[in-house]
Amino acid sequence: MKNTHLPQKIKLPIIRDERGDLIFGEYKKHIPFSIKRIFYILNTRKNGKRGFHAHKKTILALFCLSGSAIIKLDNGQKKTEVLLSKPNEGVIILSKIWHSMEDFAPNTTFLVLASELFNKNDYLRDYNEFKKYLLSCN
Repeated sequence: MKNTHLPQKIKLPIIRDERGDLIFGEYKKHIPFSIKRIFYILNTRKNGKRGFHAHKKTILALFCLSGSAIIKLDNGQKKTEVLLSKPNEGVIILSKIWHSMEDFAPNTTFLVLASELFNKNDYLRDYNEFKKYLLSCN
């Protein structure tokens, strides 16, 4: 079954006061999956690129904590782009979505929440294999 939902933007609440900002997210209310893994992408270089893969099962929530980047998403039928540049705004990347992060501002930092533990067999790292995999899911 092809995933036709591109993109799923997410906006987390911000509580602001004289001490600063607090951004939070709650399972089911803001994050639509149980979080089994988190990781950061940091020390990026200007105009850097990351990603260029899809997951068979894993769902991701991607937030840009500082800096900015273009998130490119492809479900095999439609391509779209999302600019992430605010720490409370992110994108949900469903399984079977080819994605890349490109055009980093210097020192961009991402927080990534994942629905699954790391499994190298969950990755589709070749675009042609990704397309074949989508066909096999029908």
